Amino acid sequence: MAYNAIDLFSGCGGMTEGLINAGFNVIAAIEIDKHAARVYRLNHEKHDIHLFEEDIRNIETQKILDLLKGQPLHLLAGCPPCQGFSSIRRRNKKRASKDSRNSLILEYLRFVEELQPITIMMENVPGLENYTLFKKVYSRLKKIGYKLEYKVVDVAAYGVPQRRKRLVMLGSLIDKIEVPPGNERVMTVRDFIGDLESVDVTTDNAHKRYPRHSEKVLQRIKLTPRNGGSRKDLPAEFTLECHTKKNVGFNDVYGRLRWDDVSSTITGGCLNPSKGRFLHPEEDRCITAREAALLQTFRRNYYFPDDIPISSIALMIGNALPPEFCKAQGLVVRKKLDEALMCNIVVKEKPSKIIKL
Repeated sequence: MAYNAIDLFSGCGGMTEGLINAGFNVIAAIEIDKHAARVYRLNHEKHDIHLFEEDIRNIETQKILDLLKGQPLHLLAGCPPCQGFSSIRRRNKKRASKDSRNSLILEYLRFVEELQPITIMMENVPGLENYTLFKKVYSRLKKIGYKLEYKVVDVAAYGVPQRRKRLVMLGSLIDKIEVPPGNERVMTVRDFIGDLESVDVTTDNAHKRYPRHSEKVLQRIKLTPRNGGSRKDLPAEFTLECHTKKNVGFNDVYGRLRWDDVSSTITGGCLNPSKGRFLHPEEDRCITAREAALLQTFRRNYYFPDDIPISSIALMIGNALPPEFCKAQGLVVRKKLDEALMCNIVVKEKPSKIIKL
C-alpha cells in the first residue's frame, strides 16, 4: 500500500527522493526558493506532486486537504530552516543567532495541528534540541497526542558517505516509533565517486561544474598532499595570513577528501575549497556539483540545470537532506503503518480509530 506524505521545506528534493524510495506517495511539497523549486520539479515530474512555490506562512492547510480528497495523510515530513541555531552560525555561542527563519518551526507545528497526520518526521541541526521553540513544539505535539522520540545521529550510519550529525524526531498517533540505529558498514568517498569519468571527457554538465582558480590558488591546491592532505601540510609561504593566528579559521579549508573514509559535511559552500575540505582526493580541483550531489546520495542522473548559478547549486545541494538517510527513516515509519494496518485486518471487530480500512 502506498502511504500519502507531504514534504514541507522541500528544497531541491532530498526528503521527497528518500520517501519515494521508501514507498511513500508524496502528494505535495512546499519550497519558496525559485532555483530549488525548479530542480525539484524537473526531477519529480513523473510523480505528479503538487509543489507550492511560495512562503509556507501564506499557505492554508485546506489546500492540502483538497489534494487528499478525503484520504488520510499518513506522514508529514520536513526540515524547518533553523540556521540561526547551527554550530557554524553560533560560532560557539550558547544562544541561537537571530534569524527570522528560526520561527518557521511554528509553521511545521501549524500543519501538524491542522492536518493531524498519522505520523510525523522532522530533521534538523543538532543544536535544535536546546532551542526554546523546539521545546515548546515538542511539548505541544505530545499534548495533542503524538508519541515522540528524537535523537541526534550521524548520517554516516545510514549509508551516506559523509560525516553529518542531525537531529531526527519521529512521532505517531499509533505507537512510538524509534529512530533506527543505522548500519555498521560505513560507505566511503570511493564508493560513491571513485568510478566517475574524468571532468575532461564527461558529458554530464553537473560534473563539469566546479570553480576555476587563480594560478596562485591552483599552486596551493597542487601542493596539498593527495588523499587527505590539508592546508597545514603546505610550505609556510603558502599559509594565508588569516591562518597564522591561533584558533582562527577552520582547519579543513583547502583540504582534500580521503578515498576510503567518509567525506566532511557537504555544506552550502561545497563548491568552494575555501569553505571546507572540498578538494578532490587526487585531482587538483574542487569537487564538482555531481560529486557533491552523489556524496549527499542523490541518484546519478539527478538533474541540475546549467543556467542556475553555481553558488545556488552548491547551496541547494548542501542544504538538502541526504535521500538515503531519509529513506532509512521512512522505512521505519512505513513499518509502523504496516503494523497498524495489519492489526485492522486481523482484528476487524475493533479497527483502529486512526487508520480505517
